[in-house]
Amino acid sequence: MNRKILVLPAVAGLLVPALAACGGSDGAGDGGDTIVTGTTDRFVATEDAPAPVDPAYSYDVGSWNVLRQTVQTLMVQPRGEGEPVPEAAESCAFTDSGNERYVCTLRKDLKFSDGDPVTAEDVKYSIDRALAIEADSGVFALLSTVDTVETSGDREVIFHLRTADATFPYKLSTPVAGIVNPDDYAADTLREGFAISGSGPYRMEPRVEGGEMVSAVFTRNPHYKGSLKVNNEKVELRSFQDADAMGAALEKGDIDVMTRSMTPAQIQKLSDSSGGAVELIEVQGLEIRYLGFDTDAPTAGDKAVRQAMAQLINRSSLVSEVYGTQAEPLYSLVPAAVTGHSNSFFNKYGDPDVGKARTLLDEANVTTPVRLTLNYTTDHYGAATRQEFEVLQKQLNDSGLFDVSIKGTAWDAFVPAERKGEYEVYGMGWFPDFPDADNFLAPFLDKDNFLKSPYTNNRIRGTLIPDSRREADRISAVDALTEIQDIVAEDVPVIPLWQGKQYVAARDDITGTAYAVNSSSTLQLWELNRGVGG
Repeated sequence: MNRKILVLPAVAGLLVPALAACGGSDGAGDGGDTIVTGTTDRFVATEDAPAPVDPAYSYDVGSWNVLRQTVQTLMVQPRGEGEPVPEAAESCAFTDSGNERYVCTLRKDLKFSDGDPVTAEDVKYSIDRALAIEADSGVFALLSTVDTVETSGDREVIFHLRTADATFPYKLSTPVAGIVNPDDYAADTLREGFAISGSGPYRMEPRVEGGEMVSAVFTRNPHYKGSLKVNNEKVELRSFQDADAMGAALEKGDIDVMTRSMTPAQIQKLSDSSGGAVELIEVQGLEIRYLGFDTDAPTAGDKAVRQAMAQLINRSSLVSEVYGTQAEPLYSLVPAAVTGHSNSFFNKYGDPDVGKARTLLDEANVTTPVRLTLNYTTDHYGAATRQEFEVLQKQLNDSGLFDVSIKGTAWDAFVPAERKGEYEVYGMGWFPDFPDADNFLAPFLDKDNFLKSPYTNNRIRGTLIPDSRREADRISAVDALTEIQDIVAEDVPVIPLWQGKQYVAARDDITGTAYAVNSSSTLQLWELNRGVGG
């Protein structure tokens, strides 16, 4: 198996294109056979989450990757990264010096996939709807700076913002800002099930078994008008129970492409192999993993307990034992390569030190060993998650200061439990909505944060986040962003653990794989095409 690598370097906090080491999207777009892409993402409609692909609810990387194929946004992150560019819009820009009035003009003759026209009123309806529903996923908070939306004619949309927000163009590139057909989406309730009505590059036909979407077939939308070049006629996204089943399907030729999540062992095997009909592509990613805390809980609510854990966890050992070269230790919520990153946790705690951790607990009169359960999800971030938590458990227990147990729960039950405050400590990952430091901080720390965290810091919410958003030049926001990260290291509402790389494996007749996933883990199926295998 051949290994081909694409690494995108960081410039000014964003990722910009490098020369592709493989793939490309210069195919004629005549499609050929359906391209089948595998994923271990699960798409389940439950009583707690009956509308997993409604843009007003959806807020995980898997369901967003379904929506990005089907629901169009005013802006989009461009091929090869960089600042967002118009997609459903013909143009978008701030029209004032304070970054508080943003105006978009739609492309002419936009249509939904059923042929209905897309108008400025549909855009207003979609944004107002997401804000009005306030789904418990917390995704509406991405639009929290929107005060009012107005229209002028059929094509102009004017956004009036509550406060300056230089990141607003990025937010208009996320699925919560997707344009939906009012005929299919009620203004005050979520659309249950897996049906989607949009104006994106594809129509979708879901295959549902027992409340779970096991595959989705995306067929080119003949009415699509936008900035994306669609290089195929049909792509199927097929969900697998685990990475081993997905890998076996790729080896047999039942699927053409394998995306998240592969196991570290699979990636290493593909990386070490040569020859064969499968290629591994490595792409720089901004995925992070962290421990979250219920800061109102009896035990984890004690800051000294959280600080002691931060003092004990050995990130380098954790990464080395579980992920090898496929991840890097992380000492802040903001990953390296993003403007504003600071190693705040290392600056405060330094190397792991049992003596310093004991002092923190003793000075706070905390009885040891501290008993805690670390909760993780068994099926969302890959098979290595259990091993990761076993390593964390051992590191904490070996100190003699903690008596930690671990518990795994399936994702469809894990998320509601976390939001209801049933876990004192839990492990989660974050795939950014857009590649800016704001999106690694505000979703965790601002009002209406997606974790439903009780942690509040008035300086972060009232001063530092608004100050950072005023700066169109993101380098000018570094002081505010650094102070936020330093406060997080002191208060420890979360403990960042590591940031990961991304991989795509594909049979060698598939082109466009270098751009099939961007740094924000967006699956860009329109890039894929079928060429000639070696």
